[in-house]
Amino acid sequence: MNESDPLDTLDDAVAAAAFRRLVRHLRQRHDAQNIDLMGLSGFCRNCLADWIRDAGFAGDKAEARAVIHGMPFDEWKAKYQTEATPEQIARMEASLKKNGGTH
Repeated sequence: MNESDPLDTLDDAVAAAAFRRLVRHLRQRHDAQNIDLMGLSGFCRNCLADWIRDAGFAGDKAEARAVIHGMPFDEWKAKYQTEATPEQIARMEASLKKNGGTH
C-alpha cells in the first residue's frame, strides 16, 4: 500500500462497488475480446479472476473465472471468444512487456 496514493484511501465498500460495476460492464461487452483488452491495457477478464484469487477468493481458477465471466469460462469462450489474429497477439505481447512483470 502506498500512503501517498489517494486510491489507498478509498473506502473498501466504494472500491468493491466500482469493481462490481466494472465486471458487470465487461459481462455486457462481449465485443471487447480478452485479446484486445490485453493488447490495450495489459489485463483482461481472466486477469481479474486471478486477482480475486490473489485477494483471497477461496475458489479455484475455474470458479474465479465463472464469477468474473458470469458463467463457466468454457461456455463464455464458446459463445463469445473469436480467433485471435497475429496482429492481436503481437499487440498483446507488446502490451504485456509494459506490465513490468505483473499482469
